[in-house]
Amino acid sequence: MTNTRTRILDIAQDAVLAKGFEATSIEEITAAAEITKGGFFYHFADKNALALALVDRYIDDEEALFDDLFGRAVQLSDDPLQTMLIGLKLMAELLGNMPEGHPGCLVATSCYQARLFDGQVQQANRRAMLSWRARFLTMFEDIAAQHPPKDKVDLSDLADMLSGVVEGGIILSKAVDDPNATARQVLMFRSYVKILFQP
Repeated sequence: MTNTRTRILDIAQDAVLAKGFEATSIEEITAAAEITKGGFFYHFADKNALALALVDRYIDDEEALFDDLFGRAVQLSDDPLQTMLIGLKLMAELLGNMPEGHPGCLVATSCYQARLFDGQVQQANRRAMLSWRARFLTMFEDIAAQHPPKDKVDLSDLADMLSGVVEGGIILSKAVDDPNATARQVLMFRSYVKILFQP
């Protein structure tokens, strides 16, 4: 049963990232998963429940990814600025190693089509963004305590900027058909952080 649920989520995620939630039908998901509609509804009450499960899984995956990237960075340096710079470099390398570019962000996709969902999906999106803000804000506060910024900057806005750079980079990458655009945008953000905090 768990394998069927995972297969449904995998198929739905690929379809949603390719063409959005609205254009993705339950019929095409069940056909691709080779299950009946009853099989779909056994796992998900409706399309909204599917969207919530997709967003929740995406958030968990992103959190695990950040834990890995910045966890590795912490092992390489005790200095919080160097840890951030290493983590951003690892993130850029990960993005640069995606030959087709980043497939897209389910949080962004569901935000663009928020009218399709109930409050639970919107709350999940908000929870994701606030969680990422909190993660990076803590890191920037640690950096600022040791390396005061050269310019007046709101550290919460700086933390949000990283999300904006990645999401914007994904859009830019798709719009100009340049798979490496997102990685370069992360490296530009890294340069800004370096200039802002480096003594």
